Amino acid sequence: MSLKKQPNENKTYETERLIVRPMSLEDKDIIFKLYNSPKFIQYIGDRNIRTVADAEDYIRNRFLPQMERLGFGNYLVLTKEGHHKIGAVGIFEREGLDIVDIGYSLLEEFEGKGYAFEAAQKVKSIGMEDFGLPKISAIISKDNASSQKLIEKLGLKFKKYITLPGENEELNYYETE
Repeated sequence: MSLKKQPNENKTYETERLIVRPMSLEDKDIIFKLYNSPKFIQYIGDRNIRTVADAEDYIRNRFLPQMERLGFGNYLVLTKEGHHKIGAVGIFEREGLDIVDIGYSLLEEFEGKGYAFEAAQKVKSIGMEDFGLPKISAIISKDNASSQKLIEKLGLKFKKYITLPGENEELNYYETE
């Protein structure tokens, strides 16, 4: 995969209401809370993060290596007003997918305010414009209607149903055109 050099050396981005920056070990508390929220477990899956130390290990072993290798990965989403850590958004290499996929999740109290779309739109542009990714995909649980609408609003189109290696759930698969 031939990627452009990222012009934003500090890798921190802004939108109208948000700051989007690479996930770091100091974000272990929000990863612990986010990855144990009922909606995360229902729609994304149980990542077996039972303690804050597990969350720190997950960041160290899953997020940081991809960011180091590719220059993009999982980003923390913060509000500009108050600097509240509200969720995560990213572009991920995933086993079973030929095209990197975009994913996002917010703490429940910040849902329904357009933050997920705003953050995902920014990360999509980082991947496609800054890194020259020709396509981005998304996988979404069949019963997660709000996420399906967001992905379609981002310009991704439903292509097929897929099941990832080692998983049982059939998911909706989307791609940019």
